[in-house]
Amino acid sequence: MEGKAVAPAAGTVLNALATGRGSAFAIDEYTTATVEVTTETGVTGAIDGAPEADTRLIERCVEYVIDAHGDQDASGGHVYTESEVPMASGLKSSSAAANATVMATLDALDATDQMSRADMARLGVMAARDAGVTITGAFDDASASMLGGVTVTDNETDDLLSREAVEWDVLVWSPPEQSFSADADVERCKQIAPMARLVEDLALDGEYQRAMTVNGLAFCAALGYDTDPLVEGMAAVDGVSLSGTGPSFTAVGDREALETVKTYWDRRDGETLLTTTQTAGTQTV
Repeated sequence: MEGKAVAPAAGTVLNALATGRGSAFAIDEYTTATVEVTTETGVTGAIDGAPEADTRLIERCVEYVIDAHGDQDASGGHVYTESEVPMASGLKSSSAAANATVMATLDALDATDQMSRADMARLGVMAARDAGVTITGAFDDASASMLGGVTVTDNETDDLLSREAVEWDVLVWSPPEQSFSADADVERCKQIAPMARLVEDLALDGEYQRAMTVNGLAFCAALGYDTDPLVEGMAAVDGVSLSGTGPSFTAVGDREALETVKTYWDRRDGETLLTTTQTAGTQTV
């Protein structure tokens, strides 16, 4: 039995490290998971182009779904992921991989109608916590990737506080460096909690672009990133932020304005990408 699903990446409106509440928006770049469910015991995983990468997260996702929905004909399997999303870049590659794997496993079991999409995201979050690849639980990132649009969440209770479909053009700059969220200085991030609560208020009021800019300034300061990419973005658009714990930055707004920002970001090492938000979320294929 085989299933396949694709999940979008996401950018940050509010990083949840400071207060446990976060906000993210889905981006039109994808991770694909193909899952084969077998009668053999145990789950193996592989990531395209990264033979030495840690596969515990995607393996846990398959195990959890099989535990909940499998039977004697489905006790193990193999998962293989391919991605347009660079790993450890702040663009929620782990959440996208988890979401795609959960839905692909349910697809293989013909059980996609037995779990709500929000609960699929929660199952992936549970696997991410178990695999040790997240500090906050990342339900904000997972919900945006699973549901599409922009979401605001309480990551301590895994509650969805709001969701809205948004249609923005998006500019992404991904430096060549990597930054693993599990290595972030949480205590330092908690020191900017007053700013994070302001960002949360703005996001819940629908002021997403202003929210992400305040978030970007606050978390660049907390995590030690240069704010020059933010300043370059703010000259043209209302919404620009460090994404996750970096190192990527995202800007949203009018495409012509984003092309202006791109001329600055293109001078930096790494890759730039003009894309859009995504509102459909994770889908089987």
